[in-house]
Amino acid sequence: MSVRSAILSQIQDIAAHEKKTLPPLTDDLVLLDSGLDSLAIAILVARLEETLGLDPFTDSDDIFYPVTLGDFISFYEKDAKSRDLDPGHTG
Repeated sequence: MSVRSAILSQIQDIAAHEKKTLPPLTDDLVLLDSGLDSLAIAILVARLEETLGLDPFTDSDDIFYPVTLGDFISFYEKDAKSRDLDPGHTG
């Protein structure tokens, strides 16, 4: 499963659990307009750490908050790629 697929799947699962209707999950969707509140986003990050073994928010030295869904996905994809380039990185 790709990073993008995992993220979209988790977003849909969280929204279904919270009985929230999601807008189309496009790259330009502003996260604040996604229907997920800050707690749901925190749950998403925790689930992605469990399923993907990635948490770019704590792994990165940069202070970054993604604005759009595309930014969020790219942030995770870059972290996944950096781990592929550094096989000795265990997190």
